[in-house]
Amino acid sequence: MTLAQPVQLALEDFLQRSSLEESPAWEYVDGAAYQKPMPKAHHSRLQLKLAAAVNAVAEDEGIAAAFPELRCTFGGRSLVPDIAVLRWANIPFTETGELQAGAIERSPDWTIEILSPGQSSTKVIRNILFCLAQGSQLGWLIDPEERGIFVFQPKQELKLYRGDESLLVLEGIPLELTANQVFCWLQMGRS
Repeated sequence: MTLAQPVQLALEDFLQRSSLEESPAWEYVDGAAYQKPMPKAHHSRLQLKLAAAVNAVAEDEGIAAAFPELRCTFGGRSLVPDIAVLRWANIPFTETGELQAGAIERSPDWTIEILSPGQSSTKVIRNILFCLAQGSQLGWLIDPEERGIFVFQPKQELKLYRGDESLLVLEGIPLELTANQVFCWLQMGRS
C-alpha cells in the first residue's frame, strides 16, 4: 500500500483540514501530516476485542474507558492511537454527563498501538514514547506477526511479553490478560 507523502503545515491548519477524519486516520507529528495505514483484519479484531475487554471491567465501575481511534491533541502533536484508555477523571463530560464531542486535548493514560504489516515500528514507538513523555502512564505495542506485546512505562526498561506471562495493565484496572489470550482472539469464535 502506498501512503500519502507527509504534508508540512501548522498544527492549527492541520486541525482545520476537511479531510482530517478520513479513514485511515491522519496524525500530526513534527510539523507534518501523516496518514496511518489502513487496518487489516488482525488489527481490527485485536482493536475490537481489547477495547471491549478493558471497557467490560473498567467502564461500568467508573475507573476508565477505552476508545478506539480517538484523536488526542497535546504537546504540539495530534495522534490517533489504535486504542486510547483514559481514566474516568480525564474523560471530558458535559454538564448533563454526556461525553463531550471532539478531540481529547491531553495524552491518553494508556496508549495502545497494533502494528500493521508494512507499518514503521519506529514511527509507532516514537509516538508511544512521546505519549509517555507527555504524561501517559503506560504504552503497548502489539505485534501480531511476532505474537509479542512490548510494554512501555515512563523511565523504565522496555519489556516484551509473550506466552502466558500476565501483561501489565493500567493501574487500577482489574484486567488480567496474557499475550496468548490476546492473540487467541484472532481465532474467531473463541474467547
